[in-house]
Amino acid sequence: MRTKIYFTGVALLFFTACGENFIDRKPISEVATTNFYRTADDIRIAISGTYAALQFPGNFGQLYVAGDIPSDDTYPAVSGSVTDQDEFDKFYLRTTNPFLLQRWNDAYRGIARANAVLDRIDGVTISEPLKSRYAGEVKFLRALYYFNLVRFFGDVPLVLKEVANQQEGYTYGRTPAAEVYAQIEKDLLEAVPVLDPTYSGANVGRATSGAARALLGKVYLTQRKFPQAAAVLKEVVESGVYDLLPDYRSVFSPDNKNHRESVFDVQYLGGGLGEGNPLPNAFAPENSGNNVIAFGGGGNNQPSRDLENAYEPGDLRKAASLATSYTTATGSVVQARYSRKFLDNPAAVNDNNNNFPVIRYADVLLMYAEALNEVSYQPNGEAFGLLNRVRRRAGLGDLNSTRVPNQQAFRDAILQERRVELAFEGHRWFDLVRTGKALEVLRAKAGDIGIKTTITENNLVFPIPQSQIDINPTMIRQNPGY
Repeated sequence: MRTKIYFTGVALLFFTACGENFIDRKPISEVATTNFYRTADDIRIAISGTYAALQFPGNFGQLYVAGDIPSDDTYPAVSGSVTDQDEFDKFYLRTTNPFLLQRWNDAYRGIARANAVLDRIDGVTISEPLKSRYAGEVKFLRALYYFNLVRFFGDVPLVLKEVANQQEGYTYGRTPAAEVYAQIEKDLLEAVPVLDPTYSGANVGRATSGAARALLGKVYLTQRKFPQAAAVLKEVVESGVYDLLPDYRSVFSPDNKNHRESVFDVQYLGGGLGEGNPLPNAFAPENSGNNVIAFGGGGNNQPSRDLENAYEPGDLRKAASLATSYTTATGSVVQARYSRKFLDNPAAVNDNNNNFPVIRYADVLLMYAEALNEVSYQPNGEAFGLLNRVRRRAGLGDLNSTRVPNQQAFRDAILQERRVELAFEGHRWFDLVRTGKALEVLRAKAGDIGIKTTITENNLVFPIPQSQIDINPTMIRQNPGY
C-alpha cells in the first residue's frame, strides 16, 4: 500500500511506507502541505516518510557502492559498457556517474523530510513527551543522512529548514565539513535525552537513545575525538540493552530481526508489499539461476580474493559471510565468490525479508576498543576484553599484549577485526579513510584491484555530482582532482 504526501522544496517529494511495525501502511489521499501537519497522526506519517528514505538506493539501499566497492573488500559486476560501479572500484570516476547524484539526491530527500517535520511539529497539538521523542527521532535521522553525505563528499550544503522555493535553493553553497559535523553532533546530543532506550510492539525499529549514542560515538571517532567517543560508547556498553548473539549467522537471519545485537537497522519487509530488501539478489552470482537464491543474482559486491584470505583459520564468520562456489541442480560445481551473509528465500525478485544493519553491537564494542586504545594503550586492558568478546563469538582465541604489544599493533588488530566482522555492511572504505590507512592499503593492492590512477588525498572524498555544479556554479564548486 502506498502513502503519498507532498513536501515543499525545490521539487515535490513522495514517499512510500517502509519496513514493518511502526511504519504506516494505511493508504490516504494525496495531501498538500497546506492541509497537512495538523494532527499528531499527520506528524507520525511524515516521520514514517523520513524513515522510508533510509531504503533509498543512495542512502542504504546500495550502500555497498560507497562503502565496500572502493575498498579492497569487493568488486562489482561489469556488464558491457556499463561501468558505473567499476569506476568506484578502480578510481576512474566521471563527475557524471549516476551513483554520485543518487547518493546526493537521496540524502537530501531524507533531510528535506526531516526538516519539514521539525519546522511544523511545534504547530501541532501533541503531548510534550511524544513531541520531544518525535523531534529526537527526526534529528537522529537528519544526523545520519548528513553523516553519509559529509564522509562521502566532504563539504556539503547544510540545510536545516524547509526550502520554500527554487530561488532559495540557489542560495546554498558548500558548508565546511567541520560545521556539518558540529550540526550532526548537536542533533544527536539533543536526540539522546528524549529518545526511549527500547521500544515494544508497533514501535520496534525506531531510533533509540542507544542508537543516537552509538552514532555519536562513530561521529566522534571519525573526527578523531577519541575521549568523547570513548565516553559515549561506554554509555552504550554499560546500558545493559545490547549483547552479542551467540551465533554469528543468526545476526542476519530474516527470521530473527531487531534482536539484542541490533542497535539500528533499516527495516525491510518481504511479502509483496514493495518493501523487500534487494541486496540478497543483488549479491548472488550472475547467471546462477535459482541455485543460490530464488530469481537469481546480479553479481554485485563480489568478495575479493584478498578478503577471502583475510579470515584466520577457524573463523566461523567466513562460512557465514561468503562462499567460493555453488552447486547447480544437476550437481555441477561452479566457482564463484559471493556474499552469503544476507541470503533469504524471497517470493519475488528483490523481495527479501532481511533488515540491513546500520549499527550493531559488535560494531559498538570494536569502536569503543579503538577509542580506548587511542586515548591510551593499556597492555591487556579493557580494550583487549572488548576486542576478544567479538573474537570469541567467532571461535577465535584471545589476543593479548604479547601478540599485540603496542598502540599501533592494536590499531592494526582492530582494523583487521572490523574487516572480517563487518564485511559487506558498508564499513570498510570509511574505516580505511578514518584510520588514515586508505592510501597505504590501496596503493599496495593497486595492481590486484586494477586501480587506474595514482591514489592521492583527493581520492578520499568523491566528486560532487556535475549536475549540481552546472545548476549552481557560483555556489557549488568541485572537489580538487576531479
